[in-house]
Amino acid sequence: MSSYRKDLIQAIMERDPAARSAVEVRLLYPGYKALMSHRRANWCFRHNLKFLARWISERAKRRTGIEIHPAAKIGRGVLIDHGMGVVIGETAEVGDGCTIYQGVTLGGTGKDTGKRHPTIGSNVLIGSGAKVLGPFTVGDNARIAAGAVVLQEIPADATAVGVPARVVRVAGQVPHGELDQIHYTDPVEEDITILQAQIRCLQKRLDMGGMENTDGGGI
Repeated sequence: MSSYRKDLIQAIMERDPAARSAVEVRLLYPGYKALMSHRRANWCFRHNLKFLARWISERAKRRTGIEIHPAAKIGRGVLIDHGMGVVIGETAEVGDGCTIYQGVTLGGTGKDTGKRHPTIGSNVLIGSGAKVLGPFTVGDNARIAAGAVVLQEIPADATAVGVPARVVRVAGQVPHGELDQIHYTDPVEEDITILQAQIRCLQKRLDMGGMENTDGGGI
């Protein structure tokens, strides 16, 4: 068994609590099948067998629901969990030890040429439904919360949440299992809540001022 295959199986066994055996992973896990197919497709692409490379990737997409362009660079020990709807573009790069959930897109914005897709550092976690769009870098150990739309660079050891995503600093590396994809507060929502409170306060002051004018006036 190749070292790449071993690293991939080990990553799935360690980070997916539903994985019960290496045999189950090899036979049934779409993320495993998609990444092994991508390894073959990428080899063909780099050796100028581009039609064959695309054929392998399209076949893997139909079988797994995971679309990875043959030219994309994927590191070792990457976990694509569930995987349905994952799209990884041509110039995307994914570092070692990353975890990617279903519905994730590592794509472009349509405005760039050449390098069009993101570079994801090592040990990054990207929550379900997140979109990372553009030719920027997401730093090592960063975390992208579920449903976030990331349009700019994310520093290492930081968490991005919201639409569009904003960074919430997290000091130090936190293990993958400790990412709460539900209870992170959207900073945009926080700002709106603060503004609403300020508007209510101003409205109350205006109402009180109107009452004072009425009490003190008269013709």
